[in-house]
Amino acid sequence: MKTWIALFRGINLAGRNRLPMPALKRLLEKHACVDVQTYIQSGNVIFRSAAPDPSRLATQLTAAVSKSHGFEPHVLVLTPRELASAADGNPYPEAGDNPASVHLFFLDERPRTPDLASLEALKTSTERFALKGKVFYLHTPDGFGRSKLATRAERLLGVAATARNWRTVTTLVEMAQAAR
Repeated sequence: MKTWIALFRGINLAGRNRLPMPALKRLLEKHACVDVQTYIQSGNVIFRSAAPDPSRLATQLTAAVSKSHGFEPHVLVLTPRELASAADGNPYPEAGDNPASVHLFFLDERPRTPDLASLEALKTSTERFALKGKVFYLHTPDGFGRSKLATRAERLLGVAATARNWRTVTTLVEMAQAAR
């Protein structure tokens, strides 16, 4: 069995798409996942499964939530190595001092034609970003929720994404290492 990290997008937001973590854990266990652990309420799950393909696994998890809870969250499944590589690639070392100021957008695929000029035009004087393969790093020292760049990044990159702050990423890396 392999260890996987599933990032569920758009659950438990402002009372919409409610999916309590104990219910999500049980749902994964019903679909042949073992050693299921969740982290915070935003849909971060570490588990083991015999499934060989992350994209097929993501599709199965989306379908399971749709059938049981009536909505289809976007799910991105990563290997521990992919998650650790994304963390190791963080170009903003100040993330350790202010983990809420750095977010990693995990992308479904490498953007073919990202609109970097528009991304650059949207950022404030304090914001910075970097695109490395299938990860978009965003440093927002004045607040992620106030950032126009954060709001529009996915559309301008042209691929589906889900974002996690630095504290969540490092915690998931630790949990995935312990699960192996």
